Amino acid sequence: MAEALFAQRLEALGFSAAVESAGLAALIGRGADPMAQTLLGERGLNLAQHRARQLTPELIRSFELILVMEAAQQRAVEGVLERATVKIAAVIVGAGLLSGCAMAPGMGMDEGAAEARGRFTKQDPSYKVEPITAGLLARLADQHGKESAPAPDPRGNTPPPPYTIAPYDVLQVTVWDHPELTAPTGQFRSPEENGNPVNADGTVYYPHVGVVQVAGKTVVRIASFRGKRVQVTGEVVAPSTMPLTDVPLRVQDAIAFAKGFTPETSAQGPAGADPANVTLTRGGKTYHLDLLALYERGDLSQNWLLKDGDVINVGDRNRNRVFVMGEVRQQQAKLMVKRRMTLAEAIGDSGGFDPIAANVGKIYVIRGDYDAPSIYRLDASSADALLLATQFPLQPKDVVYVSTYELTRWNRVIGQIVPTVQALYDAAITVDVARRVR
Repeated sequence: MAEALFAQRLEALGFSAAVESAGLAALIGRGADPMAQTLLGERGLNLAQHRARQLTPELIRSFELILVMEAAQQRAVEGVLERATVKIAAVIVGAGLLSGCAMAPGMGMDEGAAEARGRFTKQDPSYKVEPITAGLLARLADQHGKESAPAPDPRGNTPPPPYTIAPYDVLQVTVWDHPELTAPTGQFRSPEENGNPVNADGTVYYPHVGVVQVAGKTVVRIASFRGKRVQVTGEVVAPSTMPLTDVPLRVQDAIAFAKGFTPETSAQGPAGADPANVTLTRGGKTYHLDLLALYERGDLSQNWLLKDGDVINVGDRNRNRVFVMGEVRQQQAKLMVKRRMTLAEAIGDSGGFDPIAANVGKIYVIRGDYDAPSIYRLDASSADALLLATQFPLQPKDVVYVSTYELTRWNRVIGQIVPTVQALYDAAITVDVARRVR
C-alpha cells in the first residue's frame, strides 16, 4: 500500500521518481492483501501485480532514498548497507509510514481497550460494545422505564388536614353589633389592616380578652395568610415566595404562581427551564420531581402537596446536551428539547456524515463514566439501518462519535509526511550532486 500511495502522491506533486518496496523478512512472491487491494482500488490503484520481495544489497544500490518504519528497521537496513559497500545519499526513518492508521491525527475508537477497561472495572467478563439492534432498543426502553421512575408524593391522595394558624397570620374576629371591635381602624380599611396579627410566639391580643394562644388551632376565617410559605426559585419567570392558604396547594400551583417556566430561548441565547429537573427540598432532604411526566403522561404522583418551608427549584437545560463528534459536517454540543433526541436527529442536526471521511459502519454512542461506559455501535453501511437510529433515544451527556474511514486516516498521515520527505529528498539529491562534482 505504501509503495502505491507514495508513488501516486509524488506524481500528483509533479515529481518523477521510481518507488518500490521490499521487506526485511518478506514472504517472497506473495501478492497484496485482498483488503489492501480493495481499499486502493477505490483510489484507482491496482495492486494485482504486486509481489513481496526481500531487501538485498543489490536492490539498495539502485536507489537513492530509503524510508523505513521504525528505529529497529533502520538498524537492520544499516546492516544491509554495510554489506552492500555502496555510497548512498541518505537513510531516512519514515516513522509510521506503513502504520499510518496508528499515527493518524484526530480521535479514534479503540473497542478492545474500552472493553478491557470495562471488564476490569466491573469484573464482568461479558462486558462488551453492544451493536444497536431492534432487540437492544426494546431492552433499553424497558430498562429506562424501571430506572427513571421518580419518587411519588409521600402524602399521595390523602386529604390534606385543615389549615392551622401559624405565627404572623392575621386573624379577623367579628363581634356583632360592636364595630369598634370588628373593624377598629374603620370599615374602609382592608381586612389585613383591621385584623389581629399573630405574634411570633403564636399568641394574639384581643381587647377585653387579653393574650390568647392560637398557633396550631383551626379557624373558620383568616384575614391574611402570612405564616406559612413556600419558596419558588430557579428557571421560573418570577421567582417568589408563595403563602400557603387554607386551600391545599401543589407543586404545579407554585409554578403557576411564579408565572411559569422560563422560555427555551432568550436574549442571552438558548437556555430555558427543564421541567424534568425540578427539585423539592423539605426537612433537609431533596427530592427529584419530573414535571414533564406530569404534563405529558398525566403522572399525578409528581405533583406533590406542599408543606410549610418547602423550597422548589427548577433546573435549566444547559446540562441536557449531546456531544456529536468525529466525521460529521459540524461537530457540536447539541441541546436536547424536553430531554428528547434520537441518534438520527443528533447526526442530522450536525449536517450529516462527511461523505468522504466518515466510516458509517462504526457509529458509536458512549454513555456513562470513563472506566466502564455503556458503548453502543450502529452499522449504517446499509441506509435502512438509519431506521434504528431514529428509534435510539439519547440521554443527556451522551457522546455520539462517527469513526473515520481507514483510508482517510492513511491519507492524512501521508499528507503530513510528504512535505518532510520531500525536503529530505531534496537535501539528499543536493548532497549526492555535491559528492559527484567533487
